Amino acid sequence: MSDTPDSAVRTYLDQHREHFLEDLADWLRIPSVSAQPEHAADVRRSADWLAAKLRETGFPVTEILDTPGAPAVFAEWPSDDPQAPTVLVYGHHDVQPAAADDGWHTDPFEPVVRDGRMYGRGAADDKGQVFFHTLGVRAHLAATGRTAPAVHLKLLVEGEEESGSPHFRELVERQAERFAADVVIVSDTGMWSETTPTVCTGMRGLAECEITFEGPDQDIHSGSFGGAVPNPATAAARLVAALHDADGRVTVPGFYDGVAELTDTERELFSELPFDEAEWLRTAKSRATAGERGLSTLERIWARPTAEVNGIGGGYQGPGGKTVVPSSAMVKLSFRLVAGQDPVRIEQLVTEWAAGRAEPGIRQGIAFSAGTRPCLTPLDHPALQSVVRAMGRAFGEKIRFTREGGSGPAADLQDVLGAPVLFLGISVPSDGWHAPNEKVELDLLFKGVETTAYLWGDMAAALRRES
Repeated sequence: MSDTPDSAVRTYLDQHREHFLEDLADWLRIPSVSAQPEHAADVRRSADWLAAKLRETGFPVTEILDTPGAPAVFAEWPSDDPQAPTVLVYGHHDVQPAAADDGWHTDPFEPVVRDGRMYGRGAADDKGQVFFHTLGVRAHLAATGRTAPAVHLKLLVEGEEESGSPHFRELVERQAERFAADVVIVSDTGMWSETTPTVCTGMRGLAECEITFEGPDQDIHSGSFGGAVPNPATAAARLVAALHDADGRVTVPGFYDGVAELTDTERELFSELPFDEAEWLRTAKSRATAGERGLSTLERIWARPTAEVNGIGGGYQGPGGKTVVPSSAMVKLSFRLVAGQDPVRIEQLVTEWAAGRAEPGIRQGIAFSAGTRPCLTPLDHPALQSVVRAMGRAFGEKIRFTREGGSGPAADLQDVLGAPVLFLGISVPSDGWHAPNEKVELDLLFKGVETTAYLWGDMAAALRRES
């Protein structure tokens, strides 16, 4: 009896497992820390290593794309079917800083396999999750007898994600024609847990600003002048206090315009997850939940926009007292945004709101950093259903749905390319992204490989039916 595609995939993975892990460990040894200038050559070396490995995998087009910062890697493997859909896979090859004295049990850039896990900086975030696509596409070909993928497959692996992706959008805009795709898949995310496989369907966007308050030309005596001239620290405190109402809603007029409300189905899917609020609070190092009234914790962090005070300062900060009216104060604010909100519009609304609260005698300024759009994939999107089916085959169980409360460069791909963004990741919370002793669960890593081996044929058929 001949192998089924599933068994053929698993046989191929068993045969190539050790070599794949050796290659991944080799890549993890490169300390591609984009945030540290002394590692600029290592980031370049990481890009060179990946480009060479993608050529070895079979990608006929592989190129290093320079930016004003760190290089990205682009690869393309056209399908032999001219009607096949085009899929762009995104990830990053730079990593967070790591040093042994941070609390690592072993050298962070000398990978160690122990108890079914590979430890090393980048094992999960994001080299492991980028690299599983190389073995996955080879398994896809081996199991189907194809000489090219069932989809036009593109990879874009940036080198500055851990530094805030300062040049990524410009790169995407400059190379939009080459990066064009019907679907974008982000493999820089994770699952709910080792025992609850999930697919992320969206990320929040971000707008952030600093508001400055200037009063007297210098700090002045609070006894001689206090209570008789405006105090910029008091103005900052008043503005912060006015940011939310008693129900925890943001008071900026128009802030909630266009917000995509959760459906009953989405709420039900959230409720299926084994969420332990007490454990979540321990992870958050906090003692109570808070936020918009009438919502669950998962609804608050995944599906609702927020405003947070990231920093507030002004006046004397040293030990003891210093009785002054400070000359200046500042507030740093960030706004997490959901589908239906535009960061440019939010900047306008916040600017108008803050200006409307300006106090006589206080010179007020506001400056925004570059914003990030939210992204959300509808549950019934055929490409998302392909990801769910492929993961279901690999994991052998029902796949549930999550969202991501944070923000990332994926929205730039959605915005510039006009393609839906999907998320395919196998990392779990215990992997310790950005922390000492980062690791990846090897069983889950190979489930990711297996998922991609099934995915391309399924997605080609699903999107062809849709078209």
